[in-house]
Amino acid sequence: MNRPTLIVFARAPAVGVGKTRLARDVGRVEAWRAYRAMSLPLIRSLARDSRWRTVVRMAPDRASWPGVESEGQGGGGLGERLQAAFRAHARGPVAAVGADAPDVTPERVWRAFQQTKRAGVVLGPAEDGGFWILAMDARRARTVRFPGVRWSSPYALADTRAVLGGRALLLETLLDVDTGEALRRWRRVQPRIDRSRA
Repeated sequence: MNRPTLIVFARAPAVGVGKTRLARDVGRVEAWRAYRAMSLPLIRSLARDSRWRTVVRMAPDRASWPGVESEGQGGGGLGERLQAAFRAHARGPVAAVGADAPDVTPERVWRAFQQTKRAGVVLGPAEDGGFWILAMDARRARTVRFPGVRWSSPYALADTRAVLGGRALLLETLLDVDTGEALRRWRRVQPRIDRSRA
């Protein structure tokens, strides 16, 4: 089996780039600070794990992540960008995570990759109705499509599971930080998180 590929979807950590829902609640500068605080340690911890190859898919496309293999997300909606990312790296198992789910850890990612051997497709639910990871074996990654998924909504997980045939194995539910309330909750527990162990 080829070594798995982990794709991290990220935006250049700059004021006014991405995190629009969070910025509506806390302001653009605070949204930028929060995104930097989440994404920098997350990507650093995932990229140094040798069990998989890490690729950061950046927006805007010309941006890059220091010290990590980077490529542009490309055009289209999230479904088209996810589809392109999975198909481009389908030589072995592939997983995608966002840089706004700060409780993602190497061990959680590895469990998702391990489960693709049994289930084929694995989803990690997020508390807001989306997901923090989508992992699949190479066969499914080569042909995956996401028609009709209502992204950035409470229905994203259910829609994604449906278009994948309803058979995706579900992992534990984690927080992703898209709103001011989610940011406050993360900050209450953040000092207690040990990223190397969870």
